[in-house]
Amino acid sequence: MKHLAFAAGVLAALGAGWAGFPRAIYRAAPQPVEFSHKVHTEKAGTKCEDCHALREDGTFAGVPPLEKCAGCHAAPMGVTAAEKAFIEQYVTPGREPRWAVYAEQPENVYFSHAAHIRGSKVKCEECHGNLGASDTLPAARVDRISGYSAATMRMDACIQCHSRNRLTDSCLECHK
Repeated sequence: MKHLAFAAGVLAALGAGWAGFPRAIYRAAPQPVEFSHKVHTEKAGTKCEDCHALREDGTFAGVPPLEKCAGCHAAPMGVTAAEKAFIEQYVTPGREPRWAVYAEQPENVYFSHAAHIRGSKVKCEECHGNLGASDTLPAARVDRISGYSAATMRMDACIQCHSRNRLTDSCLECHK
């Protein structure tokens, strides 16, 4: 009977750790602005690369600068409180939003969007899901210890994709 109680205690502790550890180590970092990709893709006809572009050298430019948003949003185009707040808090004073980063990676990790988008013709949705249909931005999951984020871009996802596509790159392709 003692062994059964001990085994049950060990399993309960392992289960609690398995469920609790990710919640303890990651904090949610909300985005500073309510943003709807759906409105921009469906109503405005915007494509991913219109805002999230590659630089001439092939590196990813990331989140668009405020001037890109201000090109259309110098004055409200819609009637939402979120757009009004964005214009008042960021566009009018010329203040860049401090976006939470979804894929902050260690310095020894190299990821080339150009190799995937231009070279392998990978669609944005394959890694990032269908954000174009989302009305809200999810909070970033940031590791409390390292500061790196781990929402969508995790090494296991890369390995699974490379395995599915029969790519046998060495570790040093991404880990410099």
